[in-house]
Amino acid sequence: MDYTEWFSKRLSQLRIQKGVSARDMSLSLGQSESYINKIENKRTLPSMNGFFYICEFLGISPKEFFDMGIDNPSLSKEIFKEINNLSPNRAEHILAVIKDLNDK
Repeated sequence: MDYTEWFSKRLSQLRIQKGVSARDMSLSLGQSESYINKIENKRTLPSMNGFFYICEFLGISPKEFFDMGIDNPSLSKEIFKEINNLSPNRAEHILAVIKDLNDK
């Protein structure tokens, strides 16, 4: 898979997880209604500033956009934030539950 194809698929995946249409996302970014559609259909790539605005809109960092090991960075970020608010004992309990779920 080439870079443009990967980028378009990743953008589409993250946009769908956010529950927003390509048109609405384009307009929210101050672009034409077809802006995101053109990126997702591999007809163009965003400028660097455009990419930063896309990440901001999605609520993720550029690093999270490119982190192929995380399918849903917004959810991972929210989970991590909530675990950080727990006591060490409770955080260890959550870790044990996650490990148990992964074993099944």
